[in-house]
Amino acid sequence: MENVPENSSSSDAPVDKTVKPKHGLRLELRGEGNYYKGILHIGSTFIPISDDILEDLRTKTALPSDEFFCMFVEKVGYSSYLQEQIHQEVKNAGDLHSQMSAIQQLLRKE
Repeated sequence: MENVPENSSSSDAPVDKTVKPKHGLRLELRGEGNYYKGILHIGSTFIPISDDILEDLRTKTALPSDEFFCMFVEKVGYSSYLQEQIHQEVKNAGDLHSQMSAIQQLLRKE
């Protein structure tokens, strides 16, 4: 039997290509040249965010994280189902403050 390094794959072994979704909310800013400049990741779900909503969110980044979250859900959650999903994802991931702080910091950089 030959020694095969652990990180190499043999043709006989199946390769697991599944991606495990990260928990929590993540905002992706894609910049110019994209139809939507912002994408909200809710676990493994992607929600496009319009430019006008991104601009409105940028003007509110000085709010405390809990107030920003309420406004964020209202602006981004265009349906009661989506709003519920956002709340549930934050609950599942825990620590609302760190999730909102990361989103606020990202918006300030742009």
